[in-house]
Amino acid sequence: MNTDELEYALMRAECRVLEIQTKLHRWAREDPHRRFDDLFNLVADPAFLLVAWVRVRGNKGARTAGVDGETAYYVETVRGVEVFLGGLRASIKDRSFCPLPVRERMIPKTGGKFRRLGIATVTDRVVQASLKLVLEPIFEADFLPCSYGFRPNHRAHDAVAEVRHLTSHSYEWIVEGDIKACFDEISHTALMDRVRARVGDKRVLTLVKAFLKSGILGEDRALRETSAGTPQGSILSPLLSNVALSVLDKHIAQGLGGPASTFNDRRKRRRCGLPNYRLVRYADDWCLVVSGTRADAEALKEEAAGVLSTMGLRLSPEKTLITHIDEGLDFLGWHIQRHRKRGTNEHYVYTYPSRKALAAVMAKVKTQCRRTGTDLPFDTLLIQLNRMLRGWCAYFRPGVSSATFQYLSSYVWGRVIWWLRRKHPRMNWKDLRRRFCGGGWWPASEERELFSPAKVRTTRYRYRGSVIPSPWPIAG
Repeated sequence: MNTDELEYALMRAECRVLEIQTKLHRWAREDPHRRFDDLFNLVADPAFLLVAWVRVRGNKGARTAGVDGETAYYVETVRGVEVFLGGLRASIKDRSFCPLPVRERMIPKTGGKFRRLGIATVTDRVVQASLKLVLEPIFEADFLPCSYGFRPNHRAHDAVAEVRHLTSHSYEWIVEGDIKACFDEISHTALMDRVRARVGDKRVLTLVKAFLKSGILGEDRALRETSAGTPQGSILSPLLSNVALSVLDKHIAQGLGGPASTFNDRRKRRRCGLPNYRLVRYADDWCLVVSGTRADAEALKEEAAGVLSTMGLRLSPEKTLITHIDEGLDFLGWHIQRHRKRGTNEHYVYTYPSRKALAAVMAKVKTQCRRTGTDLPFDTLLIQLNRMLRGWCAYFRPGVSSATFQYLSSYVWGRVIWWLRRKHPRMNWKDLRRRFCGGGWWPASEERELFSPAKVRTTRYRYRGSVIPSPWPIAG
C-alpha cells in the first residue's frame, strides 16, 4: 500500500470510528443504565485497529520496545503494517490473543523515590488503543464535570481555573488529596464491577481483565503477578483510573452540600452551620474545596478516605493536607493563594508557578548544560534549551508568571554563559559577546537565539466551567 492509499484508508477509518463513537456516546447519554453487549466486534474492526495503530505509531513511546523487543519501526519495516494488523485482528477474533507482561522501568521522583512505569508491547498497545476508542465515549457520558484529567478537550488549566474560581467565592478551606500509589493499588474486583455496570460483553470484559492481570517483568528480570492496580504508562490505564476514581466524584456530587444543591439550599446550610463543598480532580490529584470551617474540612477528608477505600485506595497521611486559601496550596504545578492586591485593600486569588515547578525546570536547564559537551556546536545546546523553555512557559503563561519568567531568564542566561566560558576558556568578555551575543548580552548563534522567558507575555485563562465541548456531537 503506497502513501496515498494509506492516507485515504486512514481518512475513511477515522470517519467510521468517529461515527460509531458518536452513536455510542449518544446512546450512553440517553440511557444512563444501558449496558452495551456487542462491543467485541468493534475492538477487532479493521478501522478501529488502523486508527489505534496510527495513534500508537505517532506516540513518542513508539521507539520503546516491550518484553518482545519489537518497536513500531520494526513492525513497519520488517513485518509490514497490513500483515501485522491482519494477524492481530485474526488473533482477537479467534480469542487466541493474550497480552504479554509489561516491562518495568523505574523513573526517579523527587525525594529519592521511584515511580513504576509499565511498558507494554506494541501489539498490546494497539489492542489497548482500540479498546479505548470503543470504551471511552461510553464512560465519558458518565464522567462528571469535576473530573479533568486524561479526558478529551479537558486541560489542567481548567482544573486550576476551577479551584481559583471556587476559592474566590467563599470556598476557603481546601483538602489537598494525595492517593498513595494510586495506579498500583486499585482493586481489580471493584474496578471490574464499575466497568461491568456499562459493559455487558463478556469478551470485552475478559480482554480488559487480561490486561489487568498480564503481570510485570521487573528490571531484575523476575516475573511478578499483578493482583491490584493498572500499569502506569499503558494506554488504557488513564481511562480505567478515571472509572475507578469516579466513585469519589459521584459521592461528592450527590452530597447535600455538593454541586447538585441549589443556591438557596447552600445558603440555608451555611446559616445552620453546615458546610458546602466541591471537588476538583485531575486524575489522582484532587482538591476538595469547602465553604465552612477547618473541622468541616477534616470531616470531609475522612469521608473521602472511606469512599476511596471501597476501591482499595488509601490517602497518604503525610501528603494529604488541609490548608486555607490565605496560606496557599500547590496544585498541578501552580501555587494558588489569596492576598491583598498591591495599592488597594481588596483581596484576590492569584495563580503563580510553584517553587517546586520552578526548581524542576532550573534543574533540567542545569543538567542539559552539563550533559551537552563543549565539543558540540552551540546550536545543539540552544535547540534543547529552547524546546524545554518554550513548553514550560506555554504551560505557565496563563497566570501571574512575569516575575518568575524574569528570574528564570536570568538563571538560564547564567548557565549558558557558563557553558560558553567552558567551551572557550581563553576568550575574553568582549570577544565572547561579539561572537555569541551579537555585541549585546543575550546569547544567540547564527541560526537561532536563546529563548527568553522574560519576553513571554502572560495572559488570563478563560474559565470554561462545565461548558467544555465534547468531541462527539450529541445531536444527530
